[in-house]
Amino acid sequence: MALGRRQPNQDELFIPTAQLATGPGHPFYPKLNEGLAEAGFDAFIEKLCARYYKAGGRPGLPPGVYFRMLLIGYFEGLDSQRGIAWRCADSLALRTFLGVALTEATPVHASMTIIRQRLPESVFDKAFVFVLSLLEQQGVLRGKTVAIDATTLEANAAMRSIVRKDSGEDWKQYLQRLAQAEGIENPTDEDLRRLDRARKDKQVSNEQWASPIDPDSRIAKMKDGRTHLAYKAEHAVDLESQAIVATTVTFADQSDPQSAPVTLSLAEANLVLAGSQTQIAEAVMDKGYHDNRLLVQLAEGKRRTYIPERRQQSRCWTDKPLEYEAAFRAHRRRVRGDKGRRLNRGRSERCERPFAHVCETGGGRRAWWRGQTNVSKVHTFKCAAYNWGLLLRKVWGYCKPRNAPAGAAALFLAVSALLGVVAATTSPIMGPKFAWWLGACAVLLATIAAHHCIHSIRSFRRNGHSLTGC
Repeated sequence: MALGRRQPNQDELFIPTAQLATGPGHPFYPKLNEGLAEAGFDAFIEKLCARYYKAGGRPGLPPGVYFRMLLIGYFEGLDSQRGIAWRCADSLALRTFLGVALTEATPVHASMTIIRQRLPESVFDKAFVFVLSLLEQQGVLRGKTVAIDATTLEANAAMRSIVRKDSGEDWKQYLQRLAQAEGIENPTDEDLRRLDRARKDKQVSNEQWASPIDPDSRIAKMKDGRTHLAYKAEHAVDLESQAIVATTVTFADQSDPQSAPVTLSLAEANLVLAGSQTQIAEAVMDKGYHDNRLLVQLAEGKRRTYIPERRQQSRCWTDKPLEYEAAFRAHRRRVRGDKGRRLNRGRSERCERPFAHVCETGGGRRAWWRGQTNVSKVHTFKCAAYNWGLLLRKVWGYCKPRNAPAGAAALFLAVSALLGVVAATTSPIMGPKFAWWLGACAVLLATIAAHHCIHSIRSFRRNGHSLTGC
């Protein structure tokens, strides 16, 4: 084959769209569109948003297109509206998914901002319940055992922007005042840094400091140990189906026992709105939620709790109400039983996984919006997108398009591992111990690889697509 030379060509002025070169594409987005059409998502969301648009005037961004762009942001791992708009403008497959013709311009990020500000938070909550009702109709949702956990979302504000609530001073002005109190009249930047390093009370608290850019954000420690202005996102996850049945975004300085009853009540309301007849009977949480008031409150609601205890040398019950000790003793018996250990193992696996999908691979760890309402809107629909992915994977057998190369690589790894098993067990050169060790490693590797590629194989084979065409 001869070496080809790149020759810049002048395109024709008019090109028929039928003559445009198109690749094989990925079957994910066409099947996602089919699922949205079958569920009647566009008619539902347009009826829901009609009251927030004026009759007549300039046509705006259709609600179905806006929420599809949010789905793209989750499935493609894009955390900002600019990234979503750029990705939609570059991809012909996403243009088809949005229903935008080649002669039309894709929506820009400013249009997404206008729609988000126009629609209230209740619209996003109802869209979340709509997806939850689809899981209930398909028999995926259970709802008897719910796990609750929380994580932090980085706010769109920097720590250097915080000011004191009492005087309005920023950090540098605050240090200058401290330096003048120490007798330094005109401190330099080096003097301020030296003074700041020598101070012992350098901790900042939300009672004294706030961000003027995003007043709803709070100073908090992130999962990686850094200190940022952040929000707190809490999920209620159905342990059996791994579906998110409720999500709340609150202030980052709110404790877990304070926010858990709100999330649990919202989960019960969402299950009722989704058409489920099941009531929440068991609540599983980590040890950060262990609180006597919470145990009594949930016991009065006839819900069994499974929350590991904090390490404590002794407990005093003489200064507490009688129901505190009774609820604590009953809870300790449940947690230390076989069922309590099993549920806590399931919580550590199945409750953390939705956070990984929504916040890490779904692009939801960093919030590019300001205000608790705006962050709650976007995060709620990201959780709805996670439930959409759960519906696609468990009902139709489709995985994310970004997981297709990983599935193909895992398939190749599984085949290689199986060949290694045959070579290790039949070769006369290798010793019996080495052959047994290599065979065991190959079987383990094949099992792990097959577990990772099974969804990708289903995504292609069940719908008539070949692995080579993707």
